[in-house]
Amino acid sequence: MPSYDALLLLSFGGPEGPDDVMPFLENVTRGRNIPRARLEGVAEHYHLFGGVSPINQQCRDLIAAIRADFAEHGVDLPVYWGNRNWDPYVEDTVRRMAGDGVRRALAFATSAYGSYSGSHQYVEDIARARAAVGERAPVVDKLRPYFNHPGFVDAVTDRTRDALAQAPDGARLVFTAHSIPVGMSGAEAYVSQLTEVARLVAGRVGAESWDLVYQSRSGRPDQPWLEPDVCDHLRTLRAKGVDAVVLVPAGFVSDHMEVMYDLDVEAREKAGELGMSLARARSAGTHPAFVAMVRELVAEASGTGPARVVGDLPAAAHELDIDEGGLR
Repeated sequence: MPSYDALLLLSFGGPEGPDDVMPFLENVTRGRNIPRARLEGVAEHYHLFGGVSPINQQCRDLIAAIRADFAEHGVDLPVYWGNRNWDPYVEDTVRRMAGDGVRRALAFATSAYGSYSGSHQYVEDIARARAAVGERAPVVDKLRPYFNHPGFVDAVTDRTRDALAQAPDGARLVFTAHSIPVGMSGAEAYVSQLTEVARLVAGRVGAESWDLVYQSRSGRPDQPWLEPDVCDHLRTLRAKGVDAVVLVPAGFVSDHMEVMYDLDVEAREKAGELGMSLARARSAGTHPAFVAMVRELVAEASGTGPARVVGDLPAAAHELDIDEGGLR
């Protein structure tokens, strides 16, 4: 097994002030011919929160927790941070890693699942960053999707229990995840993985019935995306007599902008219109089990620890660095 001398936290990135919002959205949508009016509409979501996405601070908090956990358990790896769409950009971070003498690193992405956008696109980000840095760039191997690692499932379960404790008895459990195009590579596996996490968590909290729904669709109206939408599903549940729900953003690892706007603003407003009680579970964030999971994934990839999984699906292989010749 290869040995590693650093950990790179990979994330999406987000604006940290009003002047950052449009440049950030232009980064996210570059090459997709999204109308300016559409970007301006999305920008308003950020401006409701002062033009600041919470994701960067959540990354800082997670890195601090990982460093503390590493130190407590004798893991001597520096932790770096790079984003796809905003500062610190992954290209700049890989360049700094090269300057620091890093030769081979592991990458932990803030996405638990195996869809193209949630997993393989991060491998492409790594390859692009290494190409930009050139021959001095370290090799970077991405850790596997961790949806069925017990640390992630335990964290989601605890967050769900906390939310259920704030909801009326009998509240319907509704798991949410980011919608993706039905035709996207890995979409079928993504749905299977989400369903597995929902099943595991629902069983642990004693929920006899539950639903899996989607949010944050952003594609063309004529392109099929995963459904049902969370707000549409609230209407369906209300028509069936359900008057209380607990939303669990199991498809996300932190309470970033899409969780806060799509669930805490839009879904909550819809529930109010329908006369429904709504509670929302927090995401994994810096839950101790989730933080410890990062260390265990490092040990797994380094050959010094087992591949820990729960449920019926196997552990996915971690994804090796990609260069022009393909997987190495």
